[in-house]
Amino acid sequence: MAVAERTVPERAMWVHRVRSWPVFGLPRSLAWYLGALLAGALGVLLTAIALTPIRPQEAGVFLALVACAGGSVEAMRRLGSPAVLTRDLLGAWWFPTLLLLPPVYALLIPIPVYLLLQYRHHRGVVHRRVFNVASAGLSGFLASLAFHTVLAGDPVRALSLPVDEAERTLVTGPGAILALLCCAIFTVLNTTVVAVAVHLSAPETPWKRTFWDREAFTIDSAELCVGLTVAIMTGLSMVLLLIALPPVMLLQRSLLYQQLQAAARTDPKTGLLNAAAWEAEAATEVARAHQSGDPVAVLIVDIDHFKGVNDTYGHLFGDHVLAGVATTLTHQLRPTDAVGRFGGEEFVVLLPGADMAEACRAAERLRMRVGRMVLKADDAGVSITVSIGVAVLGVHGDDIVGLLAAADLALYRAKGAGRNRVCLPLTGRTLRGRTGPVRPEPERTLPGEIHRLGAPACEESG
Repeated sequence: MAVAERTVPERAMWVHRVRSWPVFGLPRSLAWYLGALLAGALGVLLTAIALTPIRPQEAGVFLALVACAGGSVEAMRRLGSPAVLTRDLLGAWWFPTLLLLPPVYALLIPIPVYLLLQYRHHRGVVHRRVFNVASAGLSGFLASLAFHTVLAGDPVRALSLPVDEAERTLVTGPGAILALLCCAIFTVLNTTVVAVAVHLSAPETPWKRTFWDREAFTIDSAELCVGLTVAIMTGLSMVLLLIALPPVMLLQRSLLYQQLQAAARTDPKTGLLNAAAWEAEAATEVARAHQSGDPVAVLIVDIDHFKGVNDTYGHLFGDHVLAGVATTLTHQLRPTDAVGRFGGEEFVVLLPGADMAEACRAAERLRMRVGRMVLKADDAGVSITVSIGVAVLGVHGDDIVGLLAAADLALYRAKGAGRNRVCLPLTGRTLRGRTGPVRPEPERTLPGEIHRLGAPACEESG
């Protein structure tokens, strides 16, 4: 009886641990998508293994490419690990695999590579690693199958095409062009699979942002060219891999160094600028505005009752709220506006070229858009609101420190007046806008009151 009594709490503890895994907190559509992708990858892998003969020469090439990929991972580890590795050059070793070897090896190579990344480079979320393995594996398999089908004339025979035929094809002009197209197919497929997952995770993210930007396109193009070069060198002689490895490792370290620099300026939970990086950029913009005479505004955005959200739904959901608010702010602002996380539940926004009227309109638009967010927690919808303080250069402060202090006072006015509103700081000075002299702000505010300071100003909404 004593054993049974101890067993029930132990089982309950294990059930609680399993349910606390991050994968169970995913949106239902995203969880189904990940499950279908993984099931498809496993099904294709088992079928390909059954139809592909194992030859010592091909196994040797595969192990050599895995060893080179492992060397690249070790070089990355020695340099350091950003919180999120967004770009890499591991395709330099995957492309030779999908071009030279039967398609089954394109399914297999992501497994050891991502295991090395997980345990030797950076401990990421497990379900994301599994998703990356399935995405890269399936994309590589389909691209490899297309390449070998053209060579063999038959998809079934393509699964067991000897490596010698692929090697002879790569050193010809038409063969190299075909290989380039198939590598591009891999890149497009993998990017599309990831973009769908990103959209299911954050439906408000525009599709354009989930695909390529200019930098991503440049890196993918370089990766494709490097991978094709390594494939041709491997086809000529495996010894040439020793010559290809050092420059690929150097390129990978250079790319990682850029990401480490970006990570030092970025808040890991939201992807926005951290406080120090934002303040440096804002100070530079304010100094430029002083010289040019252009207006500049600063907003401080605070999530209302954020501590209560953390206490009720947990800190993981709180992080989800922070990321959601950050995404909403970014999508509602111009590319020239600087957005950062100031600390805790506070965000800061710099609006170059915005006078008081434009700043207040932008702040009200942000407040309304965040208020329309509905986040899921325990199958229940959770609404989020924000309070915003606004300060304008030359009106409420003459440098970034003064603007932040004034916007912070305005934020406290908004919170004291009931939250979920936009406020300007109290000031006794006569304010002058671009349209001429205006009267000072009233000393008292009421919900729904609109202050007119030389132009349409901030509407405080209850």
